[in-house]
Amino acid sequence: MIECSKSNQTGVGMVEVLVTVFVLAIGLLGIASLQFIGTFANSDALNRSQAVLITQQLAERLRANSNMSTVSNGLVVDDTYFEEEIYNFNNLSCLLEDTSEFDCFCLSIPDAIPNCNEDQCNGAEFAQFDGYEMSCASESSNPNMALELSCEDNDVLDDEACSAGSRHSIILKWPVQNWLNKERNTNADCNDGESSNFDCVVLDLTL
Repeated sequence: MIECSKSNQTGVGMVEVLVTVFVLAIGLLGIASLQFIGTFANSDALNRSQAVLITQQLAERLRANSNMSTVSNGLVVDDTYFEEEIYNFNNLSCLLEDTSEFDCFCLSIPDAIPNCNEDQCNGAEFAQFDGYEMSCASESSNPNMALELSCEDNDVLDDEACSAGSRHSIILKWPVQNWLNKERNTNADCNDGESSNFDCVVLDLTL
């Protein structure tokens, strides 16, 4: 019969336990950091993909509602498309407090907006309707998105806000945050006149 000496018995000591807990904690912190960064990346990807769809849809509406210019050869859209107030609900006011802009304006077409789905509209009315619907689309995607349409007019002497052959720029931008206090490389087109960082999708087209 073999006797076991207590001095030969071994087990897990406090030092081993502390080392194991430390290594496990480092691993969990790494996983948490990856999840945090992944959340930001997924949010940015979703914003960008939605913005691409909205800018493409506005570009298609511009082409669909364009007409031959009366002063030059080529297609133009109504000057109302380039008025800032038709976008982002700047021409509307909500009478309900503590209500999102989508719930206030987009659940039904406001009386101030022509309903071109049911009624015949002229060029200016189509511009108001398109500006309203695209603003609702961006508001539904991200309440902090802002839609802009500008024109690099190639003939400032005629009576058209955006002459035939000019470049139209559709910009849809939204505010972004830095990751782990690292500065983003931002696009100057997204941050013109802004005090904080913005990301954006820019679509240029010529009719």
